[in-house]
Amino acid sequence: MARAHYENFPVASRLLPRKIREPVSVIYAFARTADDFADEGERTPVQRLALLDDFGAKLEATFRREPPREPIFIALSDVIRRHSLPVQLFRDLLTAFRADVTTHRYPTFTHVLEYCRCSANPVGRLLLYLHGDATEQNLLDSDAICTALQLINFYQDVAQDIDENDRIYVPEDEMAHAGVTVDDFRKHRDTPSLRRLLDAQLERARRMMLQGAPLSRRLSGRFGLEIRLVVAGGLRVLDSLRKRPTVFARPRLRSSDWIAVLWSAMTTNYPQPAPPEPIER
Repeated sequence: MARAHYENFPVASRLLPRKIREPVSVIYAFARTADDFADEGERTPVQRLALLDDFGAKLEATFRREPPREPIFIALSDVIRRHSLPVQLFRDLLTAFRADVTTHRYPTFTHVLEYCRCSANPVGRLLLYLHGDATEQNLLDSDAICTALQLINFYQDVAQDIDENDRIYVPEDEMAHAGVTVDDFRKHRDTPSLRRLLDAQLERARRMMLQGAPLSRRLSGRFGLEIRLVVAGGLRVLDSLRKRPTVFARPRLRSSDWIAVLWSAMTTNYPQPAPPEPIER
């Protein structure tokens, strides 16, 4: 299942230490299945939420060491037991998938961050727990990287999110301040105001990525290299998003970009920056 899905950032790749590849694939299978309940197919919102509630009940049974006789939960039970993984991180993922069904607008950036806390940050934290590096500072830096990656994904998929699911992840208060409306998104109006608004979102994501980047040098071996590639890849995508012809275009990295990402991952040393500042009003 992990190999069957395309992702912008590699999952369970060969760069990960061998001891955590299978656990990562199990966690990915769990998250991928729940994500499909929330987004794929022609189900109604009521049907999607019912599937997620059933999935959540099976998760709770798994944490009681009473997993249902389904491959994902049998494997997940083993991974949780062997690595002492926190139950709340899996619950948070399901909270985010439920939000995908019920929430299409976010009043403030604080609300966006709360979504990212559940949708993206658990993944990085679980990786650190699996690798035995879940220190307080590592977890905080991982949160910054994972939230930045989630934001980058939002800004890549501006057109897809509004066209397919009527979702906008740019905060409503910042839209109002910039004079941008929901109709601008729905009608793909690439106005100067919308571009300035999206550029501000990209800059905030960049600051957040750099805030967490020292983690990539703190971790050793293949795991550290994997994180450095993720950071360099995210920063490269941000560069591409700034140069796209319209804010509704979705650029993809080319071979030359990936060469630059590899070089950056091998050579760049990220100092500890100051805490990110809010967007100026």
